[in-house]
Amino acid sequence: MSSIEVRDAGEHGVLFELPDNAAAVRVARELASQAGLIDVVPGHRTVLVTWDDEPPELIELAEAALRDDQAAAKGSSVEIPVRYDGPDLKEVAASTRLSPEEVAARHMAAEYAVGFLGFAPGFAYLLGGDERLQVERRAEPRALVPAGSVALAGPYSGIYPRESPGGWQLIGSTSTVLFDATRDPPALLSPGDRVRFVSA
Repeated sequence: MSSIEVRDAGEHGVLFELPDNAAAVRVARELASQAGLIDVVPGHRTVLVTWDDEPPELIELAEAALRDDQAAAKGSSVEIPVRYDGPDLKEVAASTRLSPEEVAARHMAAEYAVGFLGFAPGFAYLLGGDERLQVERRAEPRALVPAGSVALAGPYSGIYPRESPGGWQLIGSTSTVLFDATRDPPALLSPGDRVRFVSA
């Protein structure tokens, strides 16, 4: 029995629902290498695939990716220097019953996996952080969050790649450029990459 659920997504698309994020990353990588597809978009536990004409045998390719040990190979490793100076750091510390220094130490101690990109170009949803740092989004989102803000929300860490509205808890900042349209590829991080935060 397949661990993949398939749902139609219009006349030229399907949505694969997978057991976990690692499976979604593996399937997305395999399908992105296939000719004839318009787009392959991984989510937390999904992969959306669209095509123009006749698609390849998508289900067979997805199932093969889950069986292929090579598909589980890690992506790039990226270190991101952070100043733990965010406006919500003290509030996060209070809600987690940790000191601000402990919040920073726990945030830097984890290795994160890029689960998927979304919200804004280059915004990576990072999984694998310390469970003690899982905090709710802000009750009232900010109208403007500075580019480079390092933030927490639920099971995710993230970095705002550009100035934008946002409701995550801001614990730090980085000068690392997450998205540059003149760079190839424009986004610094891709699904499956590994990230570590270090003190700036």
